[in-house]
Amino acid sequence: MKRLLTVAALMAAGSLIAMQSAAADDAALIKSAESAAPAAVSSGATIYAMDAKGATRTLREGNNGFWCMPDNPASPGPDPMCGDANAMEWAMAWLEKKEPPKGKVGFMYMLSGGTDGSNTDPYATAPTEGNNWIETGPHVMIVNAMDMMKGYPTDPKPDTSKPYVMWPGTPYAHLMIPVR
Repeated sequence: MKRLLTVAALMAAGSLIAMQSAAADDAALIKSAESAAPAAVSSGATIYAMDAKGATRTLREGNNGFWCMPDNPASPGPDPMCGDANAMEWAMAWLEKKEPPKGKVGFMYMLSGGTDGSNTDPYATAPTEGNNWIETGPHVMIVNAMDMMKGYPTDPKPDTSKPYVMWPGTPYAHLMIPVR
């Protein structure tokens, strides 16, 4: 009986350690997500985490209409992001390869920088010949504002120190605005 109680105590302790470890991991994910936007925005935002299969879970409920996601460790650079509800609809359309919602301009922050990526292929995962891989630093984005981006550069290899259109000619074209 004593041995059974010892095994039960060890199992309970293991569960507690696993729960504490998960809480510490979640705290690190929340900290990463909050780094994407000013504290006035990120501190009240809902925080989501996405697993390798694309499933999301809520780490923290928010109260200001914004959402944030932590850095994706599988991507080549820092990419935590925050956005408003319209930006989430746009991002989900992009991820699901669907048409973005009409008439809903969105705003996103990536103040820790952005994962380097193709400026012309929304689904490129690595540099290849002709996919115009670029490096982005800290920036904000205006998404789903197709008719409002006229006059901004749409070059395949833009000067990323100035505003430019990323993924021009696709339904996911958006205005990139560097902040440093």
